[in-house]
Amino acid sequence: MTLKAEIRSIGSIAGLASVTAALAIGQFGLVPGVIVGLLTGALVGGVNGFLVTAVGIPSFLVTLGMLGIANGTAQWITKTAPVPIADDLYNNLFGSGNLGPIPSLLIWLVIVAAIGHIVLRKTPYGRQVLATGGNAAAARFSGINTRRIRLLVMTFSGVFAALGGMLYAGRLHSGRFTVGQGDELSVIAAVILGGTSLFGGAGTVIGTVLGALLIGLINNGLILMGLEFSQQVIIRGVIIILAVALAKRDG
Repeated sequence: MTLKAEIRSIGSIAGLASVTAALAIGQFGLVPGVIVGLLTGALVGGVNGFLVTAVGIPSFLVTLGMLGIANGTAQWITKTAPVPIADDLYNNLFGSGNLGPIPSLLIWLVIVAAIGHIVLRKTPYGRQVLATGGNAAAARFSGINTRRIRLLVMTFSGVFAALGGMLYAGRLHSGRFTVGQGDELSVIAAVILGGTSLFGGAGTVIGTVLGALLIGLINNGLILMGLEFSQQVIIRGVIIILAVALAKRDG
Protein backbone atom coordinates (compact mmCIF):
# COMPACT_ATOMS: atom_id res chain seq x y z
CA MET A 1 0.00 0.00 0.00
CA THR A 2 2.04 2.92 -1.26
CA LEU A 3 1.48 6.57 -0.58
CA LYS A 4 1.26 7.71 -4.19
CA ALA A 5 -1.68 5.43 -4.97
CA GLU A 6 -3.78 6.88 -2.15
CA ILE A 7 -3.07 10.52 -3.07
CA ARG A 8 -3.78 10.46 -6.79
CA SER A 9 -7.54 11.20 -6.68
CA ILE A 10 -7.77 13.41 -3.59
CA GLY A 11 -7.84 16.67 -5.55
CA SER A 12 -10.86 15.61 -7.60
CA ILE A 13 -12.61 14.28 -4.48
CA ALA A 14 -12.08 17.65 -2.80
CA GLY A 15 -13.61 19.45 -5.79
CA LEU A 16 -16.61 17.12 -5.95
CA ALA A 17 -17.26 17.36 -2.20
CA SER A 18 -17.06 21.16 -2.31
CA VAL A 19 -19.84 21.37 -4.91
CA THR A 20 -22.07 18.67 -3.39
CA ALA A 21 -21.82 20.38 -0.01
CA ALA A 22 -22.56 23.77 -1.58
CA LEU A 23 -25.59 22.42 -3.45
CA ALA A 24 -26.93 20.68 -0.34
CA ILE A 25 -26.44 23.78 1.81
CA GLY A 26 -28.43 25.83 -0.69
CA GLN A 27 -31.28 23.29 -0.68
CA PHE A 28 -31.37 21.91 2.86
CA GLY A 29 -29.19 24.02 5.14
CA LEU A 30 -25.91 23.83 7.02
CA VAL A 31 -25.97 20.45 8.77
CA PRO A 32 -27.30 18.41 5.81
CA GLY A 33 -24.77 20.17 3.58
CA VAL A 34 -21.86 19.17 5.82
CA ILE A 35 -23.13 15.59 6.00
CA VAL A 36 -23.53 15.39 2.21
CA GLY A 37 -20.01 16.72 1.67
CA LEU A 38 -18.43 14.20 4.02
CA LEU A 39 -20.55 11.35 2.66
CA THR A 40 -19.36 12.26 -0.84
CA GLY A 41 -15.77 11.69 0.23
CA ALA A 42 -16.65 8.49 2.08
CA LEU A 43 -18.55 7.13 -0.93
CA VAL A 44 -15.80 7.84 -3.45
CA GLY A 45 -13.08 6.60 -1.11
CA GLY A 46 -15.13 3.51 -0.28
CA VAL A 47 -15.66 2.72 -3.96
CA ASN A 48 -11.91 3.07 -4.49
CA GLY A 49 -11.24 0.71 -1.62
CA PHE A 50 -13.84 -1.82 -2.76
CA LEU A 51 -12.47 -1.95 -6.30
CA VAL A 52 -8.94 -2.44 -4.98
CA THR A 53 -9.64 -4.96 -2.22
CA ALA A 54 -12.65 -6.92 -3.50
CA VAL A 55 -12.32 -6.71 -7.26
CA GLY A 56 -8.52 -6.73 -7.30
CA ILE A 57 -7.94 -3.76 -9.60
CA PRO A 58 -4.56 -2.10 -8.96
CA SER A 59 -4.92 1.05 -6.87
CA PHE A 60 -2.96 3.01 -9.47
CA LEU A 61 -5.67 2.40 -12.07
CA VAL A 62 -8.58 2.82 -9.68
CA THR A 63 -7.49 6.19 -8.31
CA LEU A 64 -6.45 7.40 -11.75
CA GLY A 65 -9.86 6.52 -13.16
CA MET A 66 -11.67 7.99 -10.16
CA LEU A 67 -9.80 11.25 -10.66
CA GLY A 68 -11.56 11.66 -14.00
CA ILE A 69 -14.93 10.37 -12.77
CA ALA A 70 -15.07 12.67 -9.74
CA ASN A 71 -13.88 15.70 -11.66
CA GLY A 72 -16.27 15.05 -14.53
CA THR A 73 -19.20 14.55 -12.16
CA ALA A 74 -18.42 17.83 -10.40
CA GLN A 75 -18.39 19.66 -13.74
CA TRP A 76 -21.58 17.94 -14.86
CA ILE A 77 -23.72 18.73 -11.82
CA THR A 78 -22.57 22.37 -11.73
CA LYS A 79 -22.34 22.96 -15.50
CA THR A 80 -18.76 24.13 -14.73
CA ALA A 81 -20.05 27.15 -12.79
CA PRO A 82 -19.19 27.94 -9.15
CA VAL A 83 -21.96 27.19 -6.64
CA PRO A 84 -22.30 30.16 -4.23
CA ILE A 85 -22.61 29.49 -0.50
CA ALA A 86 -24.72 32.17 1.18
CA ASP A 87 -24.66 30.56 4.65
CA ASP A 88 -22.44 32.87 6.71
CA LEU A 89 -22.17 30.37 9.57
CA TYR A 90 -20.76 27.72 7.23
CA ASN A 91 -18.33 30.15 5.67
CA ASN A 92 -17.13 31.29 9.08
CA LEU A 93 -16.77 27.78 10.49
CA PHE A 94 -15.15 26.31 7.38
CA GLY A 95 -12.52 28.77 6.38
CA SER A 96 -13.32 32.48 6.61
CA GLY A 97 -13.98 33.06 10.30
CA ASN A 98 -11.90 33.41 13.45
CA LEU A 99 -12.24 32.30 17.05
CA GLY A 100 -10.92 35.42 18.68
CA PRO A 101 -7.53 36.00 17.02
CA ILE A 102 -7.27 32.38 15.82
CA PRO A 103 -8.32 31.60 12.21
CA SER A 104 -10.81 28.76 11.88
CA LEU A 105 -8.53 27.00 9.39
CA LEU A 106 -5.82 26.79 12.05
CA ILE A 107 -8.31 25.29 14.50
CA TRP A 108 -9.28 22.66 11.92
CA LEU A 109 -5.59 21.88 11.37
CA VAL A 110 -4.98 21.32 15.07
CA ILE A 111 -8.11 19.17 15.51
CA VAL A 112 -7.45 16.94 12.50
CA ALA A 113 -3.73 16.61 13.29
CA ALA A 114 -4.45 15.66 16.91
CA ILE A 115 -7.03 13.05 15.93
CA GLY A 116 -4.79 11.64 13.22
CA HIS A 117 -1.78 11.43 15.54
CA ILE A 118 -3.74 9.66 18.28
CA VAL A 119 -5.33 7.19 15.88
CA LEU A 120 -2.06 6.37 14.10
CA ARG A 121 0.14 6.08 17.17
CA LYS A 122 -2.15 5.09 20.03
CA THR A 123 -4.67 2.65 18.58
CA PRO A 124 -4.49 -0.93 17.25
CA TYR A 125 -5.94 0.31 13.96
CA GLY A 126 -3.07 2.77 13.50
CA ARG A 127 -0.47 0.09 14.18
CA GLN A 128 -2.22 -2.22 11.72
CA VAL A 129 -2.13 0.52 9.07
CA LEU A 130 1.63 0.94 9.49
CA ALA A 131 2.16 -2.82 9.47
CA THR A 132 0.08 -3.26 6.33
CA GLY A 133 1.88 -0.43 4.59
CA GLY A 134 5.29 -1.76 5.55
CA ASN A 135 4.78 -5.39 4.55
CA ALA A 136 1.28 -6.51 3.64
CA ALA A 137 2.22 -10.20 3.42
CA ALA A 138 3.82 -10.21 6.88
CA ALA A 139 0.87 -8.29 8.31
CA ARG A 140 -1.56 -10.80 6.81
CA PHE A 141 0.36 -13.75 8.26
CA SER A 142 0.31 -12.07 11.67
CA GLY A 143 -3.49 -12.07 11.62
CA ILE A 144 -4.26 -8.57 10.33
CA ASN A 145 -7.14 -8.30 7.88
CA THR A 146 -5.18 -6.28 5.33
CA ARG A 147 -8.13 -5.98 2.93
CA ARG A 148 -10.22 -4.34 5.62
CA ILE A 149 -7.36 -2.03 6.53
CA ARG A 150 -6.88 -0.92 2.92
CA LEU A 151 -10.62 -0.38 2.50
CA LEU A 152 -10.76 1.77 5.64
CA VAL A 153 -7.64 3.73 4.70
CA MET A 154 -9.02 4.63 1.28
CA THR A 155 -12.43 5.49 2.75
CA PHE A 156 -10.93 7.76 5.40
CA SER A 157 -8.67 9.28 2.76
CA GLY A 158 -11.80 10.22 0.80
CA VAL A 159 -13.46 11.70 3.90
CA PHE A 160 -10.51 13.93 4.72
CA ALA A 161 -10.12 14.95 1.09
CA ALA A 162 -13.78 15.96 1.20
CA LEU A 163 -13.17 17.95 4.37
CA GLY A 164 -10.33 19.75 2.60
CA GLY A 165 -12.65 20.59 -0.28
CA MET A 166 -15.28 21.89 2.13
CA LEU A 167 -12.68 24.12 3.80
CA TYR A 168 -11.76 25.45 0.37
CA ALA A 169 -15.46 26.13 -0.25
CA GLY A 170 -15.83 27.98 3.03
CA ARG A 171 -12.79 30.07 2.25
CA LEU A 172 -13.99 30.90 -1.27
CA HIS A 173 -17.70 31.17 -0.28
CA SER A 174 -18.51 28.76 -3.11
CA GLY A 175 -18.09 25.17 -4.24
CA ARG A 176 -15.94 24.79 -7.35
CA PHE A 177 -14.96 21.75 -9.36
CA THR A 178 -11.47 23.24 -9.74
CA VAL A 179 -10.87 23.05 -6.00
CA GLY A 180 -7.94 20.76 -5.24
CA GLN A 181 -6.74 20.47 -8.82
CA GLY A 182 -2.96 20.43 -8.92
CA ASP A 183 -2.64 20.01 -5.14
CA GLU A 184 -1.46 16.41 -5.49
CA LEU A 185 2.12 17.48 -6.13
CA SER A 186 2.17 19.74 -3.07
CA VAL A 187 0.61 16.99 -0.94
CA ILE A 188 3.19 14.42 -2.03
CA ALA A 189 6.01 16.89 -1.37
CA ALA A 190 4.61 17.73 2.08
CA VAL A 191 4.29 14.14 3.27
CA ILE A 192 7.71 13.16 1.93
CA LEU A 193 9.36 16.12 3.62
CA GLY A 194 7.44 15.14 6.76
CA GLY A 195 9.14 11.75 6.81
CA THR A 196 6.47 9.53 5.25
CA SER A 197 7.79 6.74 3.05
CA LEU A 198 6.53 6.55 -0.51
CA PHE A 199 6.57 2.78 -0.13
CA GLY A 200 4.52 2.61 3.06
CA GLY A 201 5.15 1.54 6.62
CA ALA A 202 6.63 4.79 7.97
CA GLY A 203 5.28 8.22 8.63
CA THR A 204 3.83 10.57 11.24
CA VAL A 205 0.92 13.00 11.20
CA ILE A 206 2.94 15.67 13.01
CA GLY A 207 5.74 15.31 10.48
CA THR A 208 3.23 15.70 7.66
CA VAL A 209 1.89 18.90 9.21
CA LEU A 210 5.41 20.29 9.47
CA GLY A 211 6.06 19.23 5.88
CA ALA A 212 2.90 21.01 4.74
CA LEU A 213 3.95 24.18 6.57
CA LEU A 214 7.36 23.98 4.91
CA ILE A 215 5.78 23.56 1.47
CA GLY A 216 3.53 26.54 2.21
CA LEU A 217 6.56 28.66 3.08
CA ILE A 218 8.34 27.51 -0.07
CA ASN A 219 5.29 28.27 -2.23
CA ASN A 220 4.97 31.75 -0.72
CA GLY A 221 8.66 32.35 -1.27
CA LEU A 222 8.39 31.32 -4.91
CA ILE A 223 5.47 33.71 -5.40
CA LEU A 224 7.38 36.56 -3.75
CA MET A 225 10.29 35.82 -6.09
CA GLY A 226 7.95 36.48 -8.99
CA LEU A 227 8.18 33.01 -10.50
CA GLU A 228 5.43 31.85 -12.85
CA PHE A 229 3.13 28.99 -11.83
CA SER A 230 4.81 26.64 -14.29
CA GLN A 231 8.18 27.38 -12.72
CA GLN A 232 6.76 26.79 -9.25
CA VAL A 233 5.51 23.36 -10.34
CA ILE A 234 8.96 22.50 -11.69
CA ILE A 235 10.60 23.43 -8.39
CA ARG A 236 8.09 21.38 -6.39
CA GLY A 237 8.89 18.40 -8.63
CA VAL A 238 12.59 18.88 -7.98
CA ILE A 239 11.92 19.03 -4.24
CA ILE A 240 10.09 15.69 -4.39
CA ILE A 241 12.92 14.01 -6.31
CA LEU A 242 15.57 15.35 -3.92
CA ALA A 243 13.55 14.39 -0.84
CA VAL A 244 13.05 10.82 -2.07
CA ALA A 245 16.72 10.52 -3.05
CA LEU A 246 17.85 11.72 0.39
CA ALA A 247 15.38 9.42 2.15
CA LYS A 248 16.62 6.36 0.24
CA ARG A 249 20.22 7.34 0.94
CA ASP A 250 19.54 7.65 4.67
CA GLY A 251 17.70 4.31 4.59
